[in-house]
Amino acid sequence: MVEDPLTQVLLLLAAALLVVALARRLGLPAILGYLAVGTALGPFAFGLIDESATTRLLAELGVVFLLFTLGLEFSWPRMVAMRREVFGLGTAQVVLTTSLVAAIAHAAGVAWPQAVVIGGAVSMSSTAIILQQLTEMSELNRTHGRIAFSVLLFQDLAVVPFLVLVGVLSVRGEAFTLERLASTLGLGVLAVGVVVLAGRYLLRPLLYEIAHSRVRELFTLAVLFVALGSAWTSHAAGVSMAAGGFLAGVMLAETEYRHQVEAVIKPFRDILLGLFFITVGMLLDLGMLWREFALIAAFWLALTVLKALLVATIVRAYGLPWFKAVRSAVVLSIGGEFGIALLTILLRDAAPPVSELVQPLFVAIVLSMVTSPFLLRNNRQLARLVLRERGPRAAAAPPESDPTADVARREHVILCGFGRVGQNVARVLESQGFEYIAMDLDPARVRNARQAGDPVVYGDSSDDELLRQVGVENASAVVVTFASPATSVGIIRSVRLLRPDVPILVRTQDDTGLKELTEAGATEVVPETFEASLMLVSHTLMLLNVPVSRVVRTVGAIRSNRYSTLRSLFRREDALPIDETHAYREELKSVVVPPGAWAVGRSIGEVRARGAEVAFTGVRRQGILGREPSPQMRLREGDVVVLYGLPEALEHAEAVLLAG
Repeated sequence: MVEDPLTQVLLLLAAALLVVALARRLGLPAILGYLAVGTALGPFAFGLIDESATTRLLAELGVVFLLFTLGLEFSWPRMVAMRREVFGLGTAQVVLTTSLVAAIAHAAGVAWPQAVVIGGAVSMSSTAIILQQLTEMSELNRTHGRIAFSVLLFQDLAVVPFLVLVGVLSVRGEAFTLERLASTLGLGVLAVGVVVLAGRYLLRPLLYEIAHSRVRELFTLAVLFVALGSAWTSHAAGVSMAAGGFLAGVMLAETEYRHQVEAVIKPFRDILLGLFFITVGMLLDLGMLWREFALIAAFWLALTVLKALLVATIVRAYGLPWFKAVRSAVVLSIGGEFGIALLTILLRDAAPPVSELVQPLFVAIVLSMVTSPFLLRNNRQLARLVLRERGPRAAAAPPESDPTADVARREHVILCGFGRVGQNVARVLESQGFEYIAMDLDPARVRNARQAGDPVVYGDSSDDELLRQVGVENASAVVVTFASPATSVGIIRSVRLLRPDVPILVRTQDDTGLKELTEAGATEVVPETFEASLMLVSHTLMLLNVPVSRVVRTVGAIRSNRYSTLRSLFRREDALPIDETHAYREELKSVVVPPGAWAVGRSIGEVRARGAEVAFTGVRRQGILGREPSPQMRLREGDVVVLYGLPEALEHAEAVLLAG
């Protein structure tokens, strides 16, 4: 057993690097790699690392940051628009599962308070695993993904009373009483009120001052303080830290700093979530699994089938077809981290028959989480298997099919990077009738673009295999839109290895890497600053009544000389980076119109009349994308509305679409 904390961390990092890289190479989810590392190195396998208070705390912080970012994504207007799914489906799932399991546990000799906690533990599903896996599969905004998201949100809220109940039960030397339960609940409500009031009256002024200081580290520290301070406040009052993190995210979602906050917190969240999955793997007792395999397997199968049956029945009663109901049931049938937390607290002072029931159930839930990636990745196939192919395969396949498959076999343009410049190039190509395929490493941007019907894939543009998949052998041109010359050079060299003859157009911010890019094989290099200068020159000459032909010759001569005239300048020592004022912040955003949204049945003109100051660039309905919709077009449930504008305007437009 390794005792030194630093050695433990290094061992975990080394094992995680190796196993996660291997999982990615085999096409398996990274979560499975983290779980495998925890199982192998934990106390029940090789025994190199034991779970400690420090690792548990860091793992809990991973869940806090996950729910913090969940709160950033799930604003109040979306909560209002999806209230039937959150409080209808979520309440039914938690109440029915808890009641049924609690009745079974009570029949086995467990007292009612402990039986209710056991039922609550079984009703929970893993928010961390499901959301991350559905996001990687681009299914979070599909019907079953939206239902899973809504139910998980209610579960995260419902875990608070369960944690209060199990906290009262775990106090040594004190009997369970309704008075103690009521006082603990009162403290929890008070803590939530403190967090909400502090967020409403202190957060915005605090972030305003920090943002205007232009010190990046100060902003990062402020975000960490807000997330952890909210988590500590709720924890001190007997409520889960994750609930406090979620509340902090919801409050920050209503400010203009939401996008920057999300960018700051993401690295911390990803690292700590990996540690959380490792600690879950450590909990898998392989010895008990071997000794009591039949009992644990029965528990595992029973909780999976029970939750799946209940979810499928509830979703079907909600009015959705069986195919979507079964897919939702498969996704939500796995165990959850909050269930493990509830059972862990319950086991501290548990005596028979509670311990005899809880210990194998604990291992069964951990095993459910370990095997969950296989269920989630194959939810469509499992639904068809259960329904014997009665699901609407033909209707469901087009939205999930790869929109780039057909384009890659024809003549097209490859766009490396789909940021502001890449999207502008794509719109012009589209208007002129040219097909394109874009690649980008921002998963949120790729997800939004694919929802909008754009042929965009996630991946590294310098990867040889990805270039083959997007049809570089059939490409008529390659456009590299990244600002970093080092990134562009790697892409150019990879393209040249596969297609020495294809024209490559490269965008840069200035001329610092002009020679290197040309030597790597770029056909043309377009520095942004020089092109902006040329536009100013041409307009100035036109205002001075210089003939158009002479203006064209002048600009053409400057370009043909590789901008040598414009490179003879001196840079100020205190010169700021390009776009320091963030004037070019317009971006695309896709909004799924859920059932019960205000915009259902209303026209785009009515949405605009509510103050939505954005451009409606398209509406995707049943897999078909319509560009530039008219103001008279009425929106329907399930439409994907594509918006373009400033982040603040996009947030307001989404609030109008969802809540009016």
